[in-house]
Amino acid sequence: MSQTKEILKKVKKLDIKTKQLVDGIISGNYNSIFKGQGIEFSEIRDYRTGDDIRTIDWKVTARFNHPYIKEFIEERDLQVYFILDVSGSGSFGTNISKQEKSLEIIASLMFAALRNNDGIGVFLITDNVEKYIPVRKGRKHILQLLNIITTFTPSSTKTNLKQPLEQISKIIKRKSIVFVISDFIDNSEYLKPLKILRKRHDVIALRIIDPREKEIPDVGMIELEDDETGEQILVDTSDEEFRNMYSRLITENDLKFITNMMKNKVDTISLLTDQNYSVSLKKFFKKRNK
Repeated sequence: MSQTKEILKKVKKLDIKTKQLVDGIISGNYNSIFKGQGIEFSEIRDYRTGDDIRTIDWKVTARFNHPYIKEFIEERDLQVYFILDVSGSGSFGTNISKQEKSLEIIASLMFAALRNNDGIGVFLITDNVEKYIPVRKGRKHILQLLNIITTFTPSSTKTNLKQPLEQISKIIKRKSIVFVISDFIDNSEYLKPLKILRKRHDVIALRIIDPREKEIPDVGMIELEDDETGEQILVDTSDEEFRNMYSRLITENDLKFITNMMKNKVDTISLLTDQNYSVSLKKFFKKRNK
């Protein structure tokens, strides 16, 4: 019982913590940034002067010997999916883990979607789709989603974005907004399935990084462990050449990631776990609004 209360307390805290961000940053721009993802048929009506002749329904017009047009309306209700990487590397963090930071960001975006009466679905992934919660609407659904994400224990610790993204492309039928939340340290060939996903959907990559992954401090001999494989290695951080080589490698990987995302036309937000993510999100929404 105490564990359940602790989980509910954590979910409620997320709700309160993200409220200001939703009120002040996201909700004001949300409608204009994520508009209806297409049009749907509404009705057939009499042609009126000024109507676009391209909308004339020629079959109905011929049948009744009077011009009629097809009227369409924009789809307003959106479907928003969150693809969350729950592999072992997400547990790493200097002050706050990457998974905890991801959860805060997801909660903010979910409550923003709630304001717009959008449906929300979630995929929890490692090297496969561990859990899929279909799209539903409402505050109760969001709280249930956050509860599931908070308590979920994956069966695998490994990352392989390629396979889950291929599976997800087959599951999501209607055009949707898709947030992919990961540290993207996976070296698998995920770019092709990501590109396929982006062709049908509005895909946004949220890359969560810990400051210690950007630069190793000079603290002498330390043991590093891969959270996904359990492999351990002893390194001498006082070795300046090693630190410089590590920095160059990280810079190259960052550049490669950004280049690949731009090439595949995937919008990207990179966030450090020690950053105030509202600033980065605000910049993103402002840029999109233009």
